[in-house]
Amino acid sequence: MQHTIAEDAQALLFGTLMCAFGLVILTSAGLVTGQTAGLAVLISYATGWGFAPVFFVINIPFYALAFARMGARFTFKTFLAVALLSGFAALLPRFVSFDLLHPALASLLFGAVTGAGLLAIFRHGASLGGVGIVALYAQEKLGMQAGWVQLGFDAALFALALLLLDPLLVGWSLLGAVVVNTILGVNHRRDRYIGT
Repeated sequence: MQHTIAEDAQALLFGTLMCAFGLVILTSAGLVTGQTAGLAVLISYATGWGFAPVFFVINIPFYALAFARMGARFTFKTFLAVALLSGFAALLPRFVSFDLLHPALASLLFGAVTGAGLLAIFRHGASLGGVGIVALYAQEKLGMQAGWVQLGFDAALFALALLLLDPLLVGWSLLGAVVVNTILGVNHRRDRYIGT
């Protein structure tokens, strides 16, 4: 059953807002995540450039794969999701801040909020670009679960993060990535929830 435009719109708005809020939580505690967003966070930490423009630009090369392998509809929704996340990520820090946020709680909250956001985005035929495109392609074409595919990509990014961040923060960050990908691995399954 295909979603209506209104259903897709609310899912993309909800999903990207939740993911952007998750990023505010994550970066407020000096943590990192995996996938393309994690790479953008690391670049932001290392250079001082804003997350939003870095994330938007990093995703540009992945649209060709999305179009070739997943079609125009998926590519368009993914472009919208990336643009929305970039916009929300630029705006939210102006309205939300934390005086006290332990890295362990930040990691768990990030994982829960972002997992819910990504689940909404994925179930409405989009992704947040980059590794998400590769993971959804692997799920659709190879039957691999998207969350587990993303977890593999995350491992390499966390190894890079160890060169730039305190190892304890990287450890807490890993917990958040595990929460996100476990939510996706359990809840975004072709055999239970996705029509074939």
